[in-house]
Amino acid sequence: MNIVLWIIQILLALLFVFSGLTKLLPIITMPPPPPGMWMPPMWFLKFIGLCELLGGLGLVLPGLFRRQQHLTVLAAIGLLIIMIGAVVISVMGMGIAAGMLPLITGLLCAFVAYGRSKLSPLS
Repeated sequence: MNIVLWIIQILLALLFVFSGLTKLLPIITMPPPPPGMWMPPMWFLKFIGLCELLGGLGLVLPGLFRRQQHLTVLAAIGLLIIMIGAVVISVMGMGIAAGMLPLITGLLCAFVAYGRSKLSPLS
């Protein structure tokens, strides 16, 4: 179970670090949202990007450095909260199909939080 959790943690960390960096340092301009879709203000997107970046690092760094390993669970819970918001925004703006990717990502975050707190803690 430990190996499965590490694989999921690393993949989620890569996803969130990349996603956070693209929100913080946009290289290309974002296309305009589809008509009728709500777009959050830019400061909020930067805040979410920072949370995703720090959360992605929090998924792997405590385990790698063997320090403050309870922070992995907190990072996974924080990213789960962000993904719940992403599901709501995606479903409201583009329909149920658009909410599937953040839903699966959120479920993986919940699995990491549960796995690292109950099944295979990092200690």
